[in-house]
Amino acid sequence: VVIELFEDIAPNHVKRFKTLSSEKKYDGVVFHRVIDGFMAQTGDVKFGNSKNYNPKLVGTGGSDLPDLKAEFSSLPHIRGTLSMARSADPNSANSQFFICFDSAPHLDRQYSVFGQVMKGMEFIDKIKKGNDPNGSVENPDKILNLSQIK
Repeated sequence: VVIELFEDIAPNHVKRFKTLSSEKKYDGVVFHRVIDGFMAQTGDVKFGNSKNYNPKLVGTGGSDLPDLKAEFSSLPHIRGTLSMARSADPNSANSQFFICFDSAPHLDRQYSVFGQVMKGMEFIDKIKKGNDPNGSVENPDKILNLSQIK
């Protein structure tokens, strides 16, 4: 999968993504929340990786770095958008992110868009989907390697 990062739109989110990628923090991290027709969420480097995988806690963790301030923009959430996940606090994004399967205009200007899939969406489409309305995934697929960020 090839992605373009939007350093001019969300510089701090891109910097965080590059930092965690270069430290191989995303390697082996599962797609813990996947909702067909909506999005695939991953990036819990605390509870979602091969070493510390905890199905009861995955999705609640982040990195050891401080949370990020929102970098909301007018970029829409369309198919292939990479956007940072967060809690109810707009300034709580940390390491988790999601990739949109389709347009999600209800997320626009409420989540920090920081990239776009340029090639390989067919592989994103094949990520195992969740079984319940929240998208929780049993035996989830994982990121093999995300350390070739430039």
